Amino acid sequence: MFDQQKKLGVALVAGLLLIPAVASAWRAHNRHEVFAIGNGVYEVLSRPGSGPADFWCAIGDYAIRQDRVAANQRIYIWRAIGASVTRDGYKAVQFAYRPPKGADTSTGLSLTVKRAGDNLNASFARTYCFGDGFEDDFIRRRWP
Repeated sequence: MFDQQKKLGVALVAGLLLIPAVASAWRAHNRHEVFAIGNGVYEVLSRPGSGPADFWCAIGDYAIRQDRVAANQRIYIWRAIGASVTRDGYKAVQFAYRPPKGADTSTGLSLTVKRAGDNLNASFARTYCFGDGFEDDFIRRRWP
């Protein structure tokens, strides 16, 4: 009886240790995971085939729906695409609502996730969530 209780206790503790890792991810409209990693920095994990628009969609969606920031709140690339700090073997981009110290915050003509300091406002970043035709396909299937 004691061994069975001990095994149950170990299983319970192990399960509880896994909860923070699972619960800390927020899934954006485009199914990209967003993690708050501390100090006002957020990490968006890459998915197969991810491009700059996918990362900006995810952080814009997170900012507006989860953090409820103003539509004109600037979002800055804190750290350009590189190895994830939240999940081994993944690429990620880190964002913040403030620019990294010393970063060039002028905006270029192309969408990128390769330059710290590059930025968009939350509303514009979120518009990249709606360019893949997902909503149009849904509407066409329901109402011909």
